[in-house]
Amino acid sequence: MNKFEAVLLINPDISKQILKKEIQNFKKQISSNKGEITNSENWGLRDLSYKISNFKKAFYNFFQLEMEGSNIQIIRKYLTQNDHVLRHLFIKVNSHQELPTKLYNEEKKK
Repeated sequence: MNKFEAVLLINPDISKQILKKEIQNFKKQISSNKGEITNSENWGLRDLSYKISNFKKAFYNFFQLEMEGSNIQIIRKYLTQNDHVLRHLFIKVNSHQELPTKLYNEEKKK
C-alpha cells in the first residue's frame, strides 16, 4: 500500500449537509477501492488564489490515505465528474506529516 495525501476544494455555495455528504461519499469511494483514510482535517472555508468556476472561496479538506496507486485513477475520475468538487490533488509521500497541519492551526486561531 502506498501513502498519499489528498486535498479537495469543494463548492462554497453548498449547505453543510451536502458538504458532509460529499466528504462521506469520498470516504466511501476510498474504502470501496481498497483504500484507508488514516487521518483527515477540515481546513474550512478559505480564499482561493484565483477564481475557479467564478468562485473566490472554497471548502478545503485534507486527507491522509493508504491505497494502491493504480486505484487513484478511479478516485480521480469520480472527483472530476462530481460538480461539487472544484479541484482535487493527490500527492504520493514516503511518510505522512504529523497532524495537526499548519493550515489547521491557523484555522483554529480564527
